[in-house]
Amino acid sequence: MRQIRSRIRVAKNIQQITKAMKMVAAARLRRAQEAVDASRPYAQRLRAMVQNLASSAGAVQHPLLRQLSGSPRNVGVLLVTGDRGLCGSYNSNAIRRAVETIRGFQPNQIRFFCVGRRGAGFFRRRGYEIVFEQPIPATGASFADAQAIAQAARAQFENEEIDVLYLVYTQFVTAMTQRPQAIQLLPLEPPEGGAQDANAAPIDFEPDPESILHELLPGYVDTLVYQAIVESTASEHGARMTSMSAATDNAGKMISGLTLSLNRARQAAITKEIAEIVGGAEALK
Repeated sequence: MRQIRSRIRVAKNIQQITKAMKMVAAARLRRAQEAVDASRPYAQRLRAMVQNLASSAGAVQHPLLRQLSGSPRNVGVLLVTGDRGLCGSYNSNAIRRAVETIRGFQPNQIRFFCVGRRGAGFFRRRGYEIVFEQPIPATGASFADAQAIAQAARAQFENEEIDVLYLVYTQFVTAMTQRPQAIQLLPLEPPEGGAQDANAAPIDFEPDPESILHELLPGYVDTLVYQAIVESTASEHGARMTSMSAATDNAGKMISGLTLSLNRARQAAITKEIAEIVGGAEALK
């Protein structure tokens, strides 16, 4: 009975911890989801606008529009994971998506730019080069944080140290559904269909297209990186809330089972004592 009571105390302590983590994750998820809802329409509209501008600008020379003639030799991966665990399969799914993206390349051909310690630690232990690592602040990443890692990745691409850059993150759908995504961030892919939308109005550039794209494209990449970090942050909080909710429920079930075992053991001990008393009284007659 002493061992069962000890296990019940441990289970209750764990239940209190997981319940508190669930509540904290739910509060942070609410703020992160608001950030996703606010930034997602802007990022989608900006992507459509850049595609229309690029298709209307003609043959514009820009480092971020550099296309490869053959297969890439060096690959960069901008990976967004979390700093902590206890969030279900969130980190492992993002890492698995990154492993699938770099399949076919040797470790010396790949450079990682990591947001979050989990992804950086995983690939560092396996001998991959981590060019840039940035943790996620407890209050959430800002646009300046996204700019820092985006600038580091852009510099590697502009200096031709990497030929292609992939962005691996987790898209937020609901608190229980998150989808790992891998997109080509650099070089910028041409618009779908290869031409401007027929229903779009003609675009006049003032000043020249080179100057406009020179100012617009870096900000466009920064916005995509920020959107990926915001989506991943919301996905992490949603996965942690779901995981801690399940852990709290499992702890409750364990406590109920242990309490039942304790009651049976107590009843058995009482029955044994009564039987001994009755047996002793019969022996004295």
